[in-house]
Amino acid sequence: MQSATIGFLGAGNMAGAIINGMLASGFAAERIQICDRNEPKRADFERKGLIATADPAELVAACDILVLAVKPQALKAVIEPLASAFQARRPLVVSVAAGVTEHSINRWLGGDFAIVRTMPNTPSLVMTGATGLFANDRVSADERTAVQHIFDGIGATLWVDNEDELHAVTATSGSAPAYFFRFMEAMQKAAEHQGLDADSARALIVQTALGAAKLVQETGEMPAELRRKVCSPNGTTERAIRSFEADDLDAMVERAMQACRVRSIELSEELAD
Repeated sequence: MQSATIGFLGAGNMAGAIINGMLASGFAAERIQICDRNEPKRADFERKGLIATADPAELVAACDILVLAVKPQALKAVIEPLASAFQARRPLVVSVAAGVTEHSINRWLGGDFAIVRTMPNTPSLVMTGATGLFANDRVSADERTAVQHIFDGIGATLWVDNEDELHAVTATSGSAPAYFFRFMEAMQKAAEHQGLDADSARALIVQTALGAAKLVQETGEMPAELRRKVCSPNGTTERAIRSFEADDLDAMVERAMQACRVRSIELSEELAD
């Protein structure tokens, strides 16, 4: 599918990030089309060399791969009236609509579609995201490869064999940037209470977060081992870690991630109609 035409139904922030990643990784602009009701947004994409339309049926008719990039709550209302256009063209359908199951999408489109569900996260906006992907049994090996190339442009990818695993992906990466933001927020407050000015505290925290992630990535070592290397016996770092352990950090994180996973399941049930 190296010459496939790829369309984006909806052109919000995530669609824009995916498209920018595609262009940066060598996709030809003329292979990419978008549909959005917002005229200035269409004009922005046209300036990048993309084809833009306000007519979703026109987009569906023109594309081999169709990325559903509208809000989950609006997806049914957007695609159900387009079922005949989808049935006529039969594109590979790729969804970035969180929580909407493959079964629901297939039913709204009239059935028997090759569908890939994806769960990207917000660091995709700066090309350092993590995306979980699930393909139904109608997706071919070549189609999986084509989707892989699309999402490689915005960061790391992980395929799961069971659609239900996307709930765990949501808890582990989809929602997880907010966990790190919240921890950084707490560190910022603590640093300011200890006398650092806000700008200095922010700069130190951001660089430390970047450095810690890079150490894990580049050394290949487990975070626990890297932590042990930093903790000198009876030193400052060990004292801080003991404080976390006294407050049962592991249990706190486990509860938070389980709450996220449960809510992901609930949303899927609410969005299934």
